[in-house]
Amino acid sequence: MDCVRSPHLLLDALSHSNYDVVLIDLNFTRDTTSGKEGLDLLTRLQEIDSRLPVIVMTAWGNIDLAVESMKRGARDFIQKPWENERLVSLVRVHAELHRALRRARQLELENRLLRAEGMPEFIAGAPSMQPVLELIAQVGPSDANVLITGEHGTGKEIVAKLLHAASARARMPLITVNAGGLPEGTFESEIFGHVKGAFTDARADRVGRFELANGGTLFLDEIANVSLRQQAKLLRVLETGELERVGSSQTRRVDVRVLSATNADLRLEAKNGGFREDLLFRINTVEIHLPALRDRCEDIPLLAAHFLSRNCARYRKQIAGFSSAAMQHLMQYPWPGNVREFEHTIERAVLLCRGDEIDLTNLAIVSSRNSAHSFDSGSLENMSVDEVEALLIRKMLRRCDNNISQAAEALGLSRAALYRRIEKYGL
Repeated sequence: MDCVRSPHLLLDALSHSNYDVVLIDLNFTRDTTSGKEGLDLLTRLQEIDSRLPVIVMTAWGNIDLAVESMKRGARDFIQKPWENERLVSLVRVHAELHRALRRARQLELENRLLRAEGMPEFIAGAPSMQPVLELIAQVGPSDANVLITGEHGTGKEIVAKLLHAASARARMPLITVNAGGLPEGTFESEIFGHVKGAFTDARADRVGRFELANGGTLFLDEIANVSLRQQAKLLRVLETGELERVGSSQTRRVDVRVLSATNADLRLEAKNGGFREDLLFRINTVEIHLPALRDRCEDIPLLAAHFLSRNCARYRKQIAGFSSAAMQHLMQYPWPGNVREFEHTIERAVLLCRGDEIDLTNLAIVSSRNSAHSFDSGSLENMSVDEVEALLIRKMLRRCDNNISQAAEALGLSRAALYRRIEKYGL
């Protein structure tokens, strides 16, 4: 049990820990009796997790506030002065019910994922991945907008698919769009659609991604790379559920759950004026952060076995496993491209392997000790143009601590161009 002294501290505690029940008063400031503080806090708690039981404490004279609290989502209320026995009993009942419902939702999610056709396997046995699984189980069944963060190649799109599969929208479309890769001139047409004659090449009406996702889920990948002008247009749709196709004055309503993904620090981007703060508030009702592969090394043997099995079936090869030296190398390599780079490495190793076991030579990756110093004229002679470009980008990203804006500027590229190359090379 944790006790806090203000709404701010309560919201901070909820961001770091899971609770089975919350007990709140309606007034927190000295000499304040209106109950507005408590009602505002209750509304905020409902936005964070509508399933979290909240019990409100109120004086008998404020019974109208208790009724208003129930309308806003409170599960129960207790009058002051309270009886300790009844208070303890009330808290225990709601906490036990919440735990039982949470277990049921987790089982339902697991069963739904097992039944889902075409769903990617999500290997997450490392301790650092358990908070990710818990958040997917908790927020997946809701309509909450989710921001998925993490380095390139950590599996953000897979998490989006899992969230959609766990929701009541699972039978409706999941529409994925690389928002950061859309050219400025075609962004509105792609996202909102257009009508015939809206511009030179508009020879027919076109349905935008929001309308395609109506009733389902829209996944906006690389959202940090969307321009400020287009961010304002996204914000309007998220706030009102309304849009107009390019060239049309007819307002259309859409019911869409929005999942977004980025490897950027959007809070820092917002502070520096590169991302709208109000849009950030809209897209990250809940944030799910995916650890880098180097921070979940326990999953490497499981991932290696999974990708080995899949690629052996794909290329019709029989390979029993990995040599001890190869597995040790897989465990020690820092994987700057994360799971995406890991998957490509195993696929290449399967293609190159001529025996019944993948050895160190099949992996064709440079050790972390030598990678920082491998950029020399001798090594360049045996590298293709793509390999040289990938090496330059990898080194610049490492030098800039994966700050896309800084790396793009240093390389003389736009953010969009750098994103396309990162995706191309699996970095």
